[in-house]
Amino acid sequence: MKKFLSFFVAAALSFSLVACGNSNIQSSSETSSSGEETSKQTTSSDNSLNHIKEKGVLVMATSPDYPPYEFKILENGKEKVVGFDINIAEEIAKDIGVELRVLELDFNSLLVALNAGNADMVMAGMSPTEERRKSIDFSDIYYLANQAIIVPSDKKEQLNTLEDLKGKKIGVQKGSIQEQIANSQLKESNIVPLVKMPNIILDLKTGHIDAAIIEKPVADGYIKQYPDLTLSDAKIIDETGGCAIAFKKGNEELVNQVNSTLERLKKENLINEYVKKANEIVNKLN
Repeated sequence: MKKFLSFFVAAALSFSLVACGNSNIQSSSETSSSGEETSKQTTSSDNSLNHIKEKGVLVMATSPDYPPYEFKILENGKEKVVGFDINIAEEIAKDIGVELRVLELDFNSLLVALNAGNADMVMAGMSPTEERRKSIDFSDIYYLANQAIIVPSDKKEQLNTLEDLKGKKIGVQKGSIQEQIANSQLKESNIVPLVKMPNIILDLKTGHIDAAIIEKPVADGYIKQYPDLTLSDAKIIDETGGCAIAFKKGNEELVNQVNSTLERLKKENLINEYVKKANEIVNKLN
């Protein structure tokens, strides 16, 4: 899913957020964990743990339009990427002993950037599907979430089952697990892939699509923001097993280091705290 908020809607109408960069990787911006933007581009194809330590920077690619995982806020007049994925990435960087830098891209450009060596890892509420595992490695699962279908509130009775969705336009984020689920489980529906999450919500509100498949924590936030949207009772099956961090193939030492941090965060119950904190930020922005 990025990729609900008052700020988010204004942003969606005036410019695009993330899955929020230019699909041309060279023109994408980077942001440090403090929110400071920089034009520096990571070009080395060496994503090994030792190289990360040598350069002193861990580059995390994401699509910051997917609250509460990653999203943008205004802080002291500047845009800053926040969310529980960012909190986890900051802990990973701290354990390695380096600075975290966030690279903002469209969701469907994230794995391209990873394999091109422009990022050390990808965090974007990404599911470790078998197809993705063919070209990249994944960390352990760090968060489990269900999928949900959002529909206009005044059409819920007409769109309350999978049968009701036949022939309807279903919005999904391009390149996401939701797109795969829709293509496999809603074969008689018209699947509409869109790059940016705010555009999915806007199209749903304006009637250009009839429903949207979004991860439930994200869907809950949008519904709280927009009373004219609600959850359909239609159920879809997600067998992907949760969210994990993506790495370029062969970086076993880096994957092990990250898994060590994830294990610590789970034992200390910090991931649940980060999710709670991110949702609180989202609610304050509503």
